[in-house]
Amino acid sequence: MEYRELGRTHRTVSSIGLGTWQLGADWGDVREADALAVLDASVESGVTMFDTADVYGDGRSEQLIGSYLSANPGHQITVATKMGRRAEQLPENYVLENFRAWTNRSRRNLGVETLDLVQLHCPPSPVFESDEVYDALDTLVSEEVIANYGFSVETTDQALAAIARPGTATIQIILNAFRLKPLDEVLPAARAAGVGIIARVPLASGLLTGKYSEQTVFAENDHRNYNRDGSAFDVGETFSGVEYTAGLAAAREFGALVAAGISPATAALAWVAQQPGVSTVIPGARNPGQAEANAAAGSLPELGQRFNDGVRDIYDRYFRASIHSRW
Repeated sequence: MEYRELGRTHRTVSSIGLGTWQLGADWGDVREADALAVLDASVESGVTMFDTADVYGDGRSEQLIGSYLSANPGHQITVATKMGRRAEQLPENYVLENFRAWTNRSRRNLGVETLDLVQLHCPPSPVFESDEVYDALDTLVSEEVIANYGFSVETTDQALAAIARPGTATIQIILNAFRLKPLDEVLPAARAAGVGIIARVPLASGLLTGKYSEQTVFAENDHRNYNRDGSAFDVGETFSGVEYTAGLAAAREFGALVAAGISPATAALAWVAQQPGVSTVIPGARNPGQAEANAAAGSLPELGQRFNDGVRDIYDRYFRASIHSRW
């Protein structure tokens, strides 16, 4: 596993982390014992970065991580959580009073005094321009309620606005072989400013594993079923916003780029991790085997120019016209 500095946090984290949305909700049911086994397998495979949020299972994901941390003292794990989705998505709700309530709840869930990293969870665009929001976050840092703050974003414009602020430690953004726009400006700007990049949805909600087909059925409580039209939250979070059948066709072409002996999922994660400026990649895992396979991407050799050119060709033919301007 390769380890990197996580932007302005100055913490060292694994290049492949673990996203824990699926341990809380919206990906089908995961039993507590299975969730803890995923956390354990990840750490045993070299993962030192967990990403969660206060709304994943209404705090269940944070609580599971808190239980794991308590049972494993002396760990070297950085936990990034998120806040802001427990209230209506209005700019006026992003104030210090609410930040205190949300972070205090996360501290209790995780069993810690100071949160390693708190990210505003895809807030409305005006929030990124508000001096009062940054002042409130700086206050929490000065009070040692949080050690660092960052932003989970939907659009590249939001990312660029946050990167320009001196207190922003990290940006979390969707980046995968089917979502290339962050390569244009966001990653270069983050590198220049010393801001860490946390790449989420690296497998395009599983499309890039090559395991799905037109006949695949997702559970009723799986967002890949109920949010394909964006009726629950930004459609860009589900299959990266690409149309499902086009995604299947593109995934088959992506799989053909991958060398023998490497799974498409491993190659897809390694491709993201190998982009200049990426600090860590946070795929999810529903069982220990997936967690171990994900972590293996952190030690894969460089995929090379031919592979990179193939990724761009697939993106240009299948997705650029429909999604590049949207996010």
